[in-house]
Amino acid sequence: MNAPTRLIALIAFALAPASAGQQGPAPAQPEAPAPETPAQPEAPDTEPRSAQNNAAEGEMNEAWEAGIARGLRALEGMQNDDGSFGAGRYSRNVAVTSLACLAFMADGNLPGRGEYGTNVERGLDYILENSTETGLVAAEGTHAPMYGHGFATLFLGEVYGMTPGGNDTALSGRLHEALVKAVRLIERTQNNEGGWRYNPVPHDADVSVTICQIMALRSARNAGIEVDKNVIDRAVDYVRRCQNPDGGFSYQLMTGFSAWPRTAAGVASLFYAGIYDDDAIDKGIEYLRQNAMPGEAAHSRAHYFYGHYYAVQCTYLAGGDIWAEWWPAIRDELLGMQRSTGAWPDPSVGDAYGTSMALIILQMPKRFLPIFQK
Repeated sequence: MNAPTRLIALIAFALAPASAGQQGPAPAQPEAPAPETPAQPEAPDTEPRSAQNNAAEGEMNEAWEAGIARGLRALEGMQNDDGSFGAGRYSRNVAVTSLACLAFMADGNLPGRGEYGTNVERGLDYILENSTETGLVAAEGTHAPMYGHGFATLFLGEVYGMTPGGNDTALSGRLHEALVKAVRLIERTQNNEGGWRYNPVPHDADVSVTICQIMALRSARNAGIEVDKNVIDRAVDYVRRCQNPDGGFSYQLMTGFSAWPRTAAGVASLFYAGIYDDDAIDKGIEYLRQNAMPGEAAHSRAHYFYGHYYAVQCTYLAGGDIWAEWWPAIRDELLGMQRSTGAWPDPSVGDAYGTSMALIILQMPKRFLPIFQK
């Protein structure tokens, strides 16, 4: 399966030298030896090594295709009557709904288009219904609403960027208004350290919530929404200051120990801020290699889906050896965890969350979502 219209075709051509005409026969001349062309140094490789244009060998196989198909069918059955996703404590949750819709979009579905287009459309309606005048996207009584707001804004940005007709359609008009308001709320709630936390007030910050807002802003900017560069610069500075000497990232500036899920979030923050070649990224990737490689049971499984959601994005965007090593390991591990129902269990947030996250991770090689491209 190839990336949709995102790879640039390279056209090679040759120019033949023109010959000057001769008047009458020319006397025979001894053939002069062709001058030796001096060896030229190879041009430096300045192209990004991301997996966007450099697929790993054997990325997709029949087991992978079958697992995704079963997972999508299972996720379809988890949608609530009002279009939302989530149950129990996380019933009708904005974050889970947005992630579920992104999982369908990662298969190429859009609102009203594709096998699961109706599911995306119903989920989008739910998110838009919960977009407030202040710009905050949150269902009533939501705890820690900036998590959900970040994922919802990311979802709105991806839909808006992939919707034909721009702002000329009724759907895009609603999307545009909600997306702009959501972006402005993120901008004005950044705290003085440069990050964000649970509530839409500029008090404290942590890496976990901050990455949600950075991805949301990147998606919106990709879709043509103006984003304040100063906000991004301050966020980058905050994330950098959260990195420890071992390459891992701390939860907050005052909380010093490293952990792999937030390290994945920290590295992803730098990538989505437009930084691709940096010592902080190299150190963070190496920390992930040493502390979170899929298939190695000794590694902590706390915040498993959250961590691998960001880790697979980091390794995809880094490309090269780390993608070739990481991708088959997480692919096979996730397929081995899938239930007979097609779902992936998550004991803390629920099966809709676990299934959505697993499907987003597994569908990275499909390369449909704009947010995952450089």
